[in-house]
Amino acid sequence: MTQQYAGSLIEQVESWSQAACSQLSYTPALLERRPIPPVLFSRRIENTLLRLDADVQDVRQLCQDAIVHKMRAVCCMPRDVAECRRFLTGSDVLVVAVINFPLSGSCAKLCALESQNAVADGADELDYVVDLRALRSGKLELVREGVRNVVDSGAVPVKAILETGILTPEAMAHGAMAAEAGGAAFVKTSTGFGPRGAESLDIEVLRLAVQNRMGIKASGGIRTREIADRLVLAGADLIGSSSGPNILS
Repeated sequence: MTQQYAGSLIEQVESWSQAACSQLSYTPALLERRPIPPVLFSRRIENTLLRLDADVQDVRQLCQDAIVHKMRAVCCMPRDVAECRRFLTGSDVLVVAVINFPLSGSCAKLCALESQNAVADGADELDYVVDLRALRSGKLELVREGVRNVVDSGAVPVKAILETGILTPEAMAHGAMAAEAGGAAFVKTSTGFGPRGAESLDIEVLRLAVQNRMGIKASGGIRTREIADRLVLAGADLIGSSSGPNILS
């Protein structure tokens, strides 16, 4: 955050967050705390495979790389959860499944079913794309309801993907507050399929909005340690990347 506008940004995000909470009739719990940042940098990395052309061997390599490099998790499509769980048995690497991905086009019933199936197959966490149409239209109650639906259906920690590349900073703050009100454990920047990935300003806005109450996962376009370090410095707890081994090499 550049010093020349740091104070202005803080005031703006505080105003946006208060407006969102007012619309949601929600008061953040002051005593809640976000996850403690990991000691090892590798434990911030969620090794990601969401390519259209990925096959089973790619899924297994994803898991092997996560084990070798001592990463926090693998992030995969719902259909690959069971294979990841089989491969990772005996390790401490988590399995994260994406939900309503990447276009935020499913109805609540399908999101619930997808969440339930992913958890039944062995997912430890769910990365859910929020109702982006509702968020961009300012319908924060619908965003919260969508997050709550997935939280209740999966009964595991949920990261709410906001797709920050299509949002104004104000909408980012609003989305973060709606996700918190819906019970998400983290907010996440991007799917990797949007117009851009994570940027430092996105992380700064999200951190100012949620303070220490939630975790933040930066994702999208993170291919080097330099970029990852910059995003962590801005306030990210976790890094989602398909270049995990490169970042850690």
